[in-house]
Amino acid sequence: MNELIIEKTQNTPGVNFNPSDGILEIGGRSIPENPNDFYHPLLDWINQYFKDPRDFTVLKIKLEYINSGSSRFMLTLLRTVKQCYNKGHDCRVDWYYEEEDESILDLGKHFYETTKLPFDFKVI
Repeated sequence: MNELIIEKTQNTPGVNFNPSDGILEIGGRSIPENPNDFYHPLLDWINQYFKDPRDFTVLKIKLEYINSGSSRFMLTLLRTVKQCYNKGHDCRVDWYYEEEDESILDLGKHFYETTKLPFDFKVI
């Protein structure tokens, strides 16, 4: 399985999903014109990855801003990770936020409450 690397733009986050070390990173602003077009390749990749994942997978999310359309897809992505976690795969979400950015922290807390995945909140 190949890495999924997408360069960060002003409207879309950078993506670096590495199947060899189990580190899946998303970072930047997520305000794509069409969230479906941006997030579906990520969801497809994650579904493929979890057919044969590493022993431990960490999803590192470092968002600067996310709109509501992207937020729905992010929740879908986290629910996909949760399905594998429920099957016994060891997974964790590292949710990064700036200390003064309560909206990103609150969104992470909402995703945690919704999915009950192991979350580690980290101040940048």
